[in-house]
Amino acid sequence: MTNLKHLKKIGVLTSGGDAPGMNAAIRAVVRTAIFRKLEAVGIYRGYEGLIQKQFTEMKTHSVSKIISRGGTILKSSRCLEFKEKAYREIAVNNMREEGIDALVVIGGDGSFRGADALYREFDFPVVGIPGTIDNDIYGTDYTIGFDTAVNTAMEAVDKLRDTADSHNLVFFVEVMGRDAGFIGLYTSIATGAEATLIPEVHTDINKLCAYLDHERRKNKTSGIIIVAEGDNMGNANEIAAKVSEKLPDYETRVTTLGHIQRGGSPTCNDRVLASILGNRAVEALLEGKSGVMVGQVNGQTTYTPFQEACTRHNEINKLWYEIAHILSL
Repeated sequence: MTNLKHLKKIGVLTSGGDAPGMNAAIRAVVRTAIFRKLEAVGIYRGYEGLIQKQFTEMKTHSVSKIISRGGTILKSSRCLEFKEKAYREIAVNNMREEGIDALVVIGGDGSFRGADALYREFDFPVVGIPGTIDNDIYGTDYTIGFDTAVNTAMEAVDKLRDTADSHNLVFFVEVMGRDAGFIGLYTSIATGAEATLIPEVHTDINKLCAYLDHERRKNKTSGIIIVAEGDNMGNANEIAAKVSEKLPDYETRVTTLGHIQRGGSPTCNDRVLASILGNRAVEALLEGKSGVMVGQVNGQTTYTPFQEACTRHNEINKLWYEIAHILSL
């Protein structure tokens, strides 16, 4: 158990894909540590930085004016070497040589698997903060970056709707989310999309075409189809091609929003969530908690073991999917 009198220096890193709000989380970790009379150390480029000893002392001014910035000031990377225990041991030894007593990891499930290995193999105190636009991490209602990503997608689709209406087009808009349909579902409801294709619900191309043809007969001359990147029928280009083949009278266009969803200034919701979770992560370490991810469920702070956070996924609300379909009629 980590104890307040033994904890003097906390390291913080961001790992995996960047997400809006990561900087707000870094800021909260650093300033909470300083408030608690602890030293804070930033690790550049995630786990790669642990191996290469890319450490920097963090002061209050180090995180000034970053709460509104997208991306991560500590940079990020995907470190394949960290999958090998020998490199994880180097990382732990580097932290101990630097005097780092505990680590806060901001990232997704891949990042948490690395954090869990540090905790289990070397008994090194680690707490995680869920930072990913996919919102697929179990143990928290929302992950840092999700709200901003959805708002980015919503604004883009609103603009595409204008062109779709002007030219009687059906737009297939591909959003990110890996194998989770949260961005797709939320964006679809928020924009009044005509159809929602997400990994959690099997897509039948014949039913989709029949639905679109029925809508055309109702004099609906344009449309927006939201496609989550992990849909069973393939990507937006592949699905649009199949629809065009079956419905040659439809004029289709494809827009892949891509990494635009990962950038930009974080929304108020993401800034607040990141700030609270950053604070709670430091407090969790001071309370002796380790090997857990800090989350928020129904407004309450939760602590989920890394192994559970990594192996289970948030599930979409199937009722919301039904609502998206009902409101598209």
